[in-house]
Amino acid sequence: MSDLTAIALICTLTPSPEPSSSELMANHVLEELARNGVETSSVRVVDLDIKPGVDVDMGGGDEWPALRKRILAADILLLATPIWMGHPCSIAQRVVERLDADLQETDDQGRPIMYGRVGLVAVVGNEDGAHKVVADMQQALNDVGFSLPAQGSTYWVGEAMQTVDFKDLSEVPENVAHSITSMARNAAHLSRQLRAAPYPADGQDPGDG
Repeated sequence: MSDLTAIALICTLTPSPEPSSSELMANHVLEELARNGVETSSVRVVDLDIKPGVDVDMGGGDEWPALRKRILAADILLLATPIWMGHPCSIAQRVVERLDADLQETDDQGRPIMYGRVGLVAVVGNEDGAHKVVADMQQALNDVGFSLPAQGSTYWVGEAMQTVDFKDLSEVPENVAHSITSMARNAAHLSRQLRAAPYPADGQDPGDG
């Protein structure tokens, strides 16, 4: 039985139902998480009306508050983004900008509200820059309060100046498959550890549990 939950925010620029390399990569990670006892779900962020801004609710039909509730209900957040012009795509950037509002939000013990949740990053592209994109996204998630497991990312990039996408491959490359297995296993392990021993609240002795 699943004792943990995960949600993938798929930051492709391509609306449903068109094929997406970012979604395909996210699905591979979610499948591996499921093998580690995690119940999973996903959403293509581009299909929602996520307003620009750095508040919890920007009003005017903003669909971020409902998506944020799903993030808060999950133990693990997977952020999947393509590389464009050597950077995370604009949808991924908007997600981390909206998460910025939660720097000011706390739980009932005064801890940042995203504490206790694990953050993962998956990147696809047909140009270099995966390490930079992973670093940008992991830094943002960690700033907000997400914990990063060992080797908590995976990526695939094709040959520069070519048109082969991840979704065009006949199978997942061995090294990518191995990294997905490791990140999923480590994420589930860390999430269970955080559930058993939450971070201390401000002023609490860490030995108090």
